[in-house]
Amino acid sequence: MNIGLQIPSFKFPGGTIAIRPKLKEIVTTAEEAGFYSLWVMDHYYQIKGLFGEAYNDPMLESYTTLGFFAGLTEKAYLGVLVTGVIYRHPSVLMKMVNTLDILSGGRAYFGIGAAWYEEEAKGYGIPYPSTSERFEKLEDNLKLAKALWDGDEVSFAGKHVSTPLITNNPRPISNPHPRIMIGGTGPKKTLRLVAQYADACNIGAWEGTENMQKALDNLKEHCQSLGRDYDAIEKTCLYSVNLSGDDTAGSIIKNAQGLSEMGFTHVIFNMPDVYKETTLKTFAEEIIPATAGF
Repeated sequence: MNIGLQIPSFKFPGGTIAIRPKLKEIVTTAEEAGFYSLWVMDHYYQIKGLFGEAYNDPMLESYTTLGFFAGLTEKAYLGVLVTGVIYRHPSVLMKMVNTLDILSGGRAYFGIGAAWYEEEAKGYGIPYPSTSERFEKLEDNLKLAKALWDGDEVSFAGKHVSTPLITNNPRPISNPHPRIMIGGTGPKKTLRLVAQYADACNIGAWEGTENMQKALDNLKEHCQSLGRDYDAIEKTCLYSVNLSGDDTAGSIIKNAQGLSEMGFTHVIFNMPDVYKETTLKTFAEEIIPATAGF
């Protein structure tokens, strides 16, 4: 099993001036500890109530942050969990993903979803269309990515996206392209898009074991319907833990084993206390070695 780390908060002791050195410490320590991947959320507001935080607590722009990570690391894969489809023009987003992949040496995931934080979008003056339109935009983005990565330039016209002459120079380093990850568990739209376009899915552990299993079963049905190999899709899970709270190395290992038995091969841990030295040390010494054989 691969173990990933998502950094969900930038509310570090010391305030804004502490963000840069603390992030540098976290990502370099995480890579040394053996984390397979590093992730950030795609938000401009903090998620209200997440680990007790307020909407106006510190939040960094995701792709700029991952560019910083790329310069600090050599092995860990990097990704946004997941990019909100409404926040960036699709062709510009593709240039951003390509750039991250090149500057990281081929370590980028292209995580994307239909977006959900309506209050955030409206607060920033970003149009927030209907659910059906957001999913149409999501499929346009996925089709554009596939078309662009198939060649050096492409003319593309989707339902909401038109790119008369988009170029792919320089091409991403990942072979055949950055892994496409779609986040969410919607049985009719999201998981169909995973089966049709994605290399990986992401399912939140907050859904509960029963609903997570239903999501995997729905994905398998879509794969069968579309003639896609279900086993070729990487199953990832976002799982929040707090070693400063009620979680222990033993409970985390036990839960990771259960996720492995369901079919997950990559668990991304969301940790509010990641800035504490003991947290990453526990993962390095106990959790990552124990889960390696799952």
